[in-house]
Amino acid sequence: MTAVRDTAVRVLVVDDHAVMRAGVAALLDGEPSVRIVGEAANGHEALARIASLRPDVALVDLRMPGLDGVELTTEVTSGAAQTRVLVLTTYDSDDDIERAVAAGAVGYLLKDAHRTELVDAIHAAYRGETVLAPRVAARLLARTRRPEPRVVLTRREADVLVAVAEGLVNAAIGRRLGIGEATVKTHLLRAFAKLDVGDRTRAVVVAMERGLIPAPDGRHPA
Repeated sequence: MTAVRDTAVRVLVVDDHAVMRAGVAALLDGEPSVRIVGEAANGHEALARIASLRPDVALVDLRMPGLDGVELTTEVTSGAAQTRVLVLTTYDSDDDIERAVAAGAVGYLLKDAHRTELVDAIHAAYRGETVLAPRVAARLLARTRRPEPRVVLTRREADVLVAVAEGLVNAAIGRRLGIGEATVKTHLLRAFAKLDVGDRTRAVVVAMERGLIPAPDGRHPA
């Protein structure tokens, strides 16, 4: 039994609801191939736990106070941590799904998932495989069939572009948002790719034209 535990996938549960964290722990209790190594009640706490515990997989809720699930995912995937992020949430809106996937989550499950489905998803995430709840996969497939897919920026990407529009340099943007300068650059590069631009000025202009960030007068362009 000990040998199996030593090779179990190490999991961190991140959710602002204590009852939900306890429920996930109870659901996985007794599963020898999965071991919960810690819990976190918000994104900032999760970053500290990931740095100290180095879990293989983080089960992350989307909507949390402070640093939300998408922002946490961006921080984890743009840093040095080897932790895979598997979203576990009650929300399945198109924007929620796209933001999480764009941030680098390897999977997106809903909280009504059965125990076997959750265990399988944890192992798939550990292997770096994409795993999506059936309803989520159907939504993504439907969106790929639309003739003009909509660009979706994460909240952090939008915040960074707003700061760029105000003339702030990367170091100042990092101080404002409480993130590292390297993370600012990561958000900018991802925004460039989504907007199909090659520089900061063009990124701001295109984002404003598409209504993704406010115009200088505070109103979104028509």
